Amino acid sequence: MLRLGEIELEYPFFQTPLSGYSDYAMRKLAKEFGCPLTFAGVMLAKSAANEKVLKKNAFRPGDDEHPVGAQILGDEPVVMAEAAKGLANVGFDIIDLNFACPAPKVLRRKRGGALLDEPQRIMEIYRQVRDAVSCPVTVKLRIGVKNLEKSKDDFWKLIEAFNNEQVDMLTIHGRTVDKKFSGDVDREILGQVKKQFPNMVIAGSGDIYSSEDVADLLKDKGLDAVAVARGAIGNPWLFAEIKAYFDSNQAPSKPSLNEVKDVMLRHFGMVCSLYPSVKAVRYFRKFLTGYCKYHPERKKVIVTLMAVKKPQQLRESIDILFADKI
Repeated sequence: MLRLGEIELEYPFFQTPLSGYSDYAMRKLAKEFGCPLTFAGVMLAKSAANEKVLKKNAFRPGDDEHPVGAQILGDEPVVMAEAAKGLANVGFDIIDLNFACPAPKVLRRKRGGALLDEPQRIMEIYRQVRDAVSCPVTVKLRIGVKNLEKSKDDFWKLIEAFNNEQVDMLTIHGRTVDKKFSGDVDREILGQVKKQFPNMVIAGSGDIYSSEDVADLLKDKGLDAVAVARGAIGNPWLFAEIKAYFDSNQAPSKPSLNEVKDVMLRHFGMVCSLYPSVKAVRYFRKFLTGYCKYHPERKKVIVTLMAVKKPQQLRESIDILFADKI
């Protein structure tokens, strides 16, 4: 069990915010496959602070997906607090603050991971957001901007400060910002954080692709929770595998091609209800690589599906390509 403020989760894992991916369709599938908590994709604070923006369905949680969190990105404490208040008012159950994003356009604006060089500013943002809402406030960090002594010192200063503030949860990605998503994740430092601050709720993030990765963080490193990110793109079965790890310690069998086909078509159907038809096809291409990893002719199938431009054509192609061969 994982407790975040007044929210209790039956299992200690969740789908972390994924910019450009974790819309309602992906969140809905994650829930169906056993994920106890999902987050919407990261939102710019100045957008989330705008009432007109939050009136759009795309930026509001569905009635059937609670608990669900929202993540905001920004560098102005007042604007971040207004954004958090707005998102809580439209129904999000948790507010997450992003101080980890390594995207160049984010870093150029001194947001996301760039703020790790400014621990005092991060704490000012956190305090104003926390005081603006009554729901849990969680924080996403990386282990520094670069592998330099100053970055390391700033990281540990932040951890100690958040411990003193009794933050609801810290999610820590075990890479520095400059590494983006390359190189090995430093899970040892995540274990060190938990050992040094045992009363903090610490979630580990980075390269979670199997229940073995979950076991490494929870059992071996002593963390409280695991944040699942890119491993779940086109692969909601990962959540079922992690849930089975807690229920029976046995991984479920891999899905058949027909099962993959059914989920793909259901996912694409939800995407079509959220976006115009041409955009829906383009958008869904981002998930195809994940789904196709279950196909014995993966590369050939990816090339075929990536060339499709119309919704009905994509449905027909999936139906044919993912039919079980008897």
